[in-house]
Amino acid sequence: MDHHIKDPSLADQGKNRIEWAEMDMPVLRQIRERFREEKPLKGLKISACLHVTTETANLVRTLKEGGAEVFLTASNPLSTQDDVASALVKFYEIPVFAIRGEDRDTYYSHLRAVIEKEPDIVIDDGADLISTLHKDYPHLCNRVLGGMEETTTGVIRLRAMAKDGVLKFPIIAVNDAFTKHMFDNRYGTGQSTIDGILRATNRLIAGSNFVVAGYGWCGKGVAQRARGMGANVIVTEVDPLRALEARMDGFQVMPMVEAAKEGDFFVTVTGNTSVIRREHFEVMKDGAIVSNSGHFNVEIDLEALKELSVSVREIRKEVEEYTLRDGRRIFVLSQGRLVNLASAEGHPASVMDMSFANQALSAEYIARNSSNLQKEVYKVPEEIDREVALLKLRAMGIEIDRLTEEQIKYLSSWEFGT
Repeated sequence: MDHHIKDPSLADQGKNRIEWAEMDMPVLRQIRERFREEKPLKGLKISACLHVTTETANLVRTLKEGGAEVFLTASNPLSTQDDVASALVKFYEIPVFAIRGEDRDTYYSHLRAVIEKEPDIVIDDGADLISTLHKDYPHLCNRVLGGMEETTTGVIRLRAMAKDGVLKFPIIAVNDAFTKHMFDNRYGTGQSTIDGILRATNRLIAGSNFVVAGYGWCGKGVAQRARGMGANVIVTEVDPLRALEARMDGFQVMPMVEAAKEGDFFVTVTGNTSVIRREHFEVMKDGAIVSNSGHFNVEIDLEALKELSVSVREIRKEVEEYTLRDGRRIFVLSQGRLVNLASAEGHPASVMDMSFANQALSAEYIARNSSNLQKEVYKVPEEIDREVALLKLRAMGIEIDRLTEEQIKYLSSWEFGT
């Protein structure tokens, strides 16, 4: 099998961890059982660029059970779990091209490896796979039925491509599914970001000033979890509506240049570039801890920090100490990359269960409906979103009410009044 992984001897450990995650992914298990019988993806090739984790392993297993030939590469150089990659190759015969800590050239060689399999469907997390496919392999775009995008950053890039008229096949924005962004982004990112910071630093969060840059669903989750651990949370925003919401939720709101003077911990979750930059480093406290939980490592301007520093050293695993000319020290976690995946294990399986259920069902939707789709970015069909929610509730042993015929009529009529 054509693949590129770090160490095949890690496969047994990876298989155990995949099975552990599977126990907390009941929605995906139900879909896999149906896929095994119906084979809705039979004969299709799927190339996926995702974080190579235990949860992702259960998604690609599901796609394979559906009849697809699946190829997997990493969407971030520091998020790969090498034991999982090995297990997928050895036990599930799924080609993986991913090594934790790979350099930029290797990262893009792995992207090219899965593109050159000539996929019918692509799954992306950050849009690197799809943008590379468009730029370097335009002749293969015509055979692609469609794709899915997992994260906010990627959806922004793909909508820009669609707006510019260069998108060559339809995309389903899985990130925008209610059962994805409401739970994955808020509860998953919230918990796993705090987990990553704690594993990297072993510092006490209670009593600290904890700055969250961005108050989208990810920022809301991080702010809530930090407050739950006793931090004084400060939110920075550029959107007046989100800033107002953060204040109404009980958080302090101020510009980053002011928050930079106060913060002990910093987390960026905006999807934008240079959120923490030179003027902020110049006023930070000695010992400030800076991290990013957005998809790409551009939210913290590390070049500016290097220019301000006289030395850089790794003082602890996943912690780099930048010593500034005036003697202050600023600590950067996970090289400015996704702290929840680089310093921890990413989102809990029970949350990814819903996100990856959306991915699996969206792949089935594209396989069946691609001829009716335009070269645009679509939301996940509402029926898929609702099915995922119902399956999750069922797995939790929860039942809900149904509308009566009278209620259905009332909600669809204009004739009833006071």
